[in-house]
Amino acid sequence: MSLQFDTIALIGKPHHHGANQTLSSLYEFLRAQGMRVVIESRVSEQLDIPGCEIGELAELGKIADMAIVVGGDGNMLGAARILARHDVPVLGVNRGNLGFLTDLSPQDFAAPLTAVLAGHYQIEERFLLSASVHRYGEQHAAGNALNEAVLHPGKIAHMIDFAVHIDDVFMYSQRADGIIVATPTGSTAYALSAGGPILTPQLNAMALVPMFPHTLSCRPIVIDADSEVKLVLSPDNIDDQLQVSCDGQLSLNVHPGDEILIRKCQHKLKLIHPLGHSYFNVLRNKLGWGSKLF
Repeated sequence: MSLQFDTIALIGKPHHHGANQTLSSLYEFLRAQGMRVVIESRVSEQLDIPGCEIGELAELGKIADMAIVVGGDGNMLGAARILARHDVPVLGVNRGNLGFLTDLSPQDFAAPLTAVLAGHYQIEERFLLSASVHRYGEQHAAGNALNEAVLHPGKIAHMIDFAVHIDDVFMYSQRADGIIVATPTGSTAYALSAGGPILTPQLNAMALVPMFPHTLSCRPIVIDADSEVKLVLSPDNIDDQLQVSCDGQLSLNVHPGDEILIRKCQHKLKLIHPLGHSYFNVLRNKLGWGSKLF
């Protein structure tokens, strides 16, 4: 059953001329379709649209039937962590670089967007991760991530000592620059650069990818996404400014001896795709894979 889109939120890439042009065009297009359009406050002041309705990102999640994000995957990540809490489906217009999460072209959005508004689209759910830092049995910080949660040194790149437990079962101790815990969505991001596997979006799985481990026998491993990952920091680590980074946008401070719990978040992001969307077509285009030979 198709969703009814009456109120559309427009979310953009701040201080980006091309994104602002696309936002203005989208606003005019949607208003011509009779839609109520609310623009994220961060970008509204950069647009010359008198009398437009504006709102903070958290407010948009409460009132919008759909959000259109104009920018790159980074903008999608920031919006996703908020909008997933409110079950708001998201459609992306690419104004970034690779754009794994953004389907529409800024030059040719009219026809596919018209089809989406008419109910002709595919919808896909992507799960998020919840990361929390615990010290002496108490939670000190927490955050969500659509791509990955990364344990790493705070300032200077150097090796840290930690243990990895899966569902409270000890897996291994590690000396490395850190570790990436990635969702299928994040498997084509930072984890891919670190040598991790690509996980197709429908998999209920997480990839654990060590960063420059001190032993060559330590390899990426894929585990069930319903498992709980516990990272225990050695109290002998000399760096007291360790961090857990969520999507590279939210940092949680970690001290030697802390425990980090990473599990699947209860919220899911709903991505809207035009009909005919193919994940493997996206991979071919973004990663430069070969086309059919016959």
